[in-house]
Amino acid sequence: MKFLSKFYIAIIFALLYLPIAVLIIFSFNESGSLSEFSGFSVAWYKELFADEEAFTSLMNSLILAVSSAAIATIIGTFGALGLHRMRSRYIKGAVNSVTNIPMMNPDIVTGVSMMLLFVAVATLIKSQSFFGFGTMLVAHVTFSIPYVMLSVMPRFKQLDKSLSEAAQDLGCTPAKAFFKVELPEIIPGIISGLMLGFTMSLDDFVISHFVSSPDFQTLPLYVYNQTAHNVKFSMYALSSLIVAVILVILIAVNFAGGKKRREVAKK
Repeated sequence: MKFLSKFYIAIIFALLYLPIAVLIIFSFNESGSLSEFSGFSVAWYKELFADEEAFTSLMNSLILAVSSAAIATIIGTFGALGLHRMRSRYIKGAVNSVTNIPMMNPDIVTGVSMMLLFVAVATLIKSQSFFGFGTMLVAHVTFSIPYVMLSVMPRFKQLDKSLSEAAQDLGCTPAKAFFKVELPEIIPGIISGLMLGFTMSLDDFVISHFVSSPDFQTLPLYVYNQTAHNVKFSMYALSSLIVAVILVILIAVNFAGGKKRREVAKK
């Protein structure tokens, strides 16, 4: 039984990581062929770093992800606050269900819906070049807000109501009590929501595909356009770099978390 469990885990890990390993290995293949490995070379990485369009797409993705995550975090945090303070259980449940719709919807449904909305708005204002950064920002903020609220709501539920009441008894206004007492307690949830919104925006392709324009192209759209017909080996290099960056971030986060846990254990 123990052998079967280990064999099963080995198959799972092979299916997950073997394609990534092949990708990284062949990103250094000198011949640019998947049939044989002719020799080690960094030519495809040089080609990638010489590609200005790739770096422009990367900067566009980062700008869009940071902007949409920041806006979605602000809106989502105050949305979670309003939802937390609702007194009617039925209205609270209805609003919560409506808020979760973007998470439950398939991306293609959300993308088509946003595209039709922007087309209608463009028709009303008689604009010929309506799609671009603005439409992508609105779309990314829209699908990021529910994830932020999902991260922040548990923090509000863990709050002790008497702390805010005590602050107001001591002369704080409700707004000041929120920023002085409640906000520091929900910071971990806000940071989680911010990182989740940033990741969702950086990774999104389907919704961006429907609301983008040729003038503003994100990295997922660039990779898709490059691999739609013949796969360029510089895309193998790009994918390998993305995997390496994610791996470094995960190691750093785990190391920091482990260090913090050790310090707490010592205390």
